[in-house]
Amino acid sequence: MQLSRSFLLLFLLFGLAAVTSAQRKKVVADKIIGMVGDRIVLKSDIDNQLADAKRQEVDLPPDANCFLMQQLIINKMLAIQAEKDSLPVSDEEVEADIDNRIRYFIQQYGSREVIEQITGKTIYQFREEMRGPIKEGKLAGAMRNKIVENIKITPTEVKAYFDRIPKDSLRFYETELEIGEIVIYPKAGREMEEYAQDELKEFKQQVEAGEKKFETLASLYTEDPGSKQTGGMYVLNRTDKQWDPTFFNTAMSLKEGQVSRVIKSKFGYHIIQCVLRNGDEVTVRHILKIPRITEPDIAAALYKLDTIRNSLKEGRIKFGEAVSKYSDEEQSKFTGGRKMGADGSSIITIDQLEKDIIPVLDTIKVGEYSKPIAFTDERGKKGVRLVYLISKTDPHRENMKDDYSKIATRALEEKKEKELEKWFRKNASTFFVQIDDEYKSCKDIMQLLQPVNN
Repeated sequence: MQLSRSFLLLFLLFGLAAVTSAQRKKVVADKIIGMVGDRIVLKSDIDNQLADAKRQEVDLPPDANCFLMQQLIINKMLAIQAEKDSLPVSDEEVEADIDNRIRYFIQQYGSREVIEQITGKTIYQFREEMRGPIKEGKLAGAMRNKIVENIKITPTEVKAYFDRIPKDSLRFYETELEIGEIVIYPKAGREMEEYAQDELKEFKQQVEAGEKKFETLASLYTEDPGSKQTGGMYVLNRTDKQWDPTFFNTAMSLKEGQVSRVIKSKFGYHIIQCVLRNGDEVTVRHILKIPRITEPDIAAALYKLDTIRNSLKEGRIKFGEAVSKYSDEEQSKFTGGRKMGADGSSIITIDQLEKDIIPVLDTIKVGEYSKPIAFTDERGKKGVRLVYLISKTDPHRENMKDDYSKIATRALEEKKEKELEKWFRKNASTFFVQIDDEYKSCKDIMQLLQPVNN
């Protein structure tokens, strides 16, 4: 039995099936192919996960049906045990997760009506369908965490893990960097500010006069790339915290069909139209206009950042202090100015950097600050940045000196997987499990269900 291999994809696949469940097709005929306690496994559960994995290009083993069946059994065992142990998963957590997924689907597909058409269910029915799997997943995750919560790793164990890796299988790492930056977004001149506001006032007038549809204007003129393809649409919930306060409060105050006055957020100027209100959720459309930044505006910001650079070089201010005091990039305030990778680490590779940063790295050494450079971010906003090269590694084969933390993370995960396997070997036989004859030839499943000889 290879439980460690199975656990690598257990939670990925559960989340995948839940996230893409909006794309499920109606099942004409279904079949119960397994039971764990009073929880059933349907043939459609396997079919849907196979389709979801294919869509998301997730690699599955050759025995994919057996593998997925094992995952569903494991997930249900963990959830049942979590309930026996009274592990806390609140209704509020589940509802928040459901809300997030519904908003994600609306954002992806454009409207509630499209989702209802795809699923063949009302939004209410769709929510109810998600509730069970989401709660089960959270319970299973809580139980898994409880089983491995006290597992630690020692340096001796890390070395032993590393020594077991065949030399020709050691990972190869490209150049890795740790980079800090200070970003300043120049302020537009008064003339450009007024021009952006006047454009939006004209759009508002055209919508209210019935001359143009809001979504058409948004598709043509909004400068928000995140909503341009959906006609400026967003779904907000009263529990959301990530929105700009002015934008959020204005959107929440509108009546259905109403178009707001021109408002200013940290991104630029907006008008917002309320499309639909449903309890704590509000569906809106917006048009964003970013006042044009002129060359003199950029020059002034470059001069300011060059002054900051001189202060850093002369030791009159620390980098973290300069970030906190001068940087306009909000996220960097929480990372001390460090750029973060997709995995949340400050260690990143070249391919994770914006293209305009890469040439700058050739001009500085570790511990040095670049000259200020102008750039345009993914939202089309113009800014200037100073780059600080904190650390840099050369391309190399994995070793204990340079890559200890990565090796230790993998060693710890392996140790946790062994603890999970031990738990299943000890407890699997205490669960009532029935499976269809089709799956009784699955070696790993039968090993999982086989009683342990004491």
